[in-house]
Amino acid sequence: FLNKSLQVPDVLSFIWQYKEIYVDESYKFLSASPNPIIIDCGTNIGMSCLYFKSIYPTASITGFEADASIAALCKENLLHNGITDVSIIPKAVWINDAGVCFEEDGADGGKINNEQSKAATVPSVRLKDVLQQYEKIDMLKMDIEGAEYSVLEDCATVLHRIDHLFIEFHSYPNQPQHLAELMKIMADAGFRLYIKEVNNRKSPLAHQGKEKMMDVQLNIFAYQPTK
Repeated sequence: FLNKSLQVPDVLSFIWQYKEIYVDESYKFLSASPNPIIIDCGTNIGMSCLYFKSIYPTASITGFEADASIAALCKENLLHNGITDVSIIPKAVWINDAGVCFEEDGADGGKINNEQSKAATVPSVRLKDVLQQYEKIDMLKMDIEGAEYSVLEDCATVLHRIDHLFIEFHSYPNQPQHLAELMKIMADAGFRLYIKEVNNRKSPLAHQGKEKMMDVQLNIFAYQPTK
């Protein structure tokens, strides 16, 4: 696609990623720097990194992917398409670096799951420690399948260093949503928000999504108003 070639473990995931990243350009942001600093949490097979490099070829990108096999595929895809200056770290983004239980799905839905007995323990990195290494971060992209509230709550005191923030928000039935708390964290960090629904549910008061894997999925775009 677009003069690129990828190995993909799941075609449906690729189609949705292509639409979100390349058609809707959900990760597009404007930077005065030709080499912006980008932190990519949840790189999956590398589509996001390829897109960032297409708009900012000299960007400094650090990516994290918890699923080791998917992280290896991401590295292969980047190298196959001539991208050699992106650092892909096979670790889960979390609130500490002690490791975390991670439930793989072989596609783009793997998630931290401390209640799943079959989940494997994978290495983790405390995102706050990563962010503190920079005075300014041009873009933080976060697609970590439900861990976003815990991670952003831990990072609250350093979020002001970020100019642009994309969060894929996930809410699972019978679990606390934390949407209000998440929005307050971002507002307190000075962000303005734009929110887009992903799984459009008809008559949501009548059909509350309890039968679905996720009852709410949102794309949250946050930006500092002076940037």
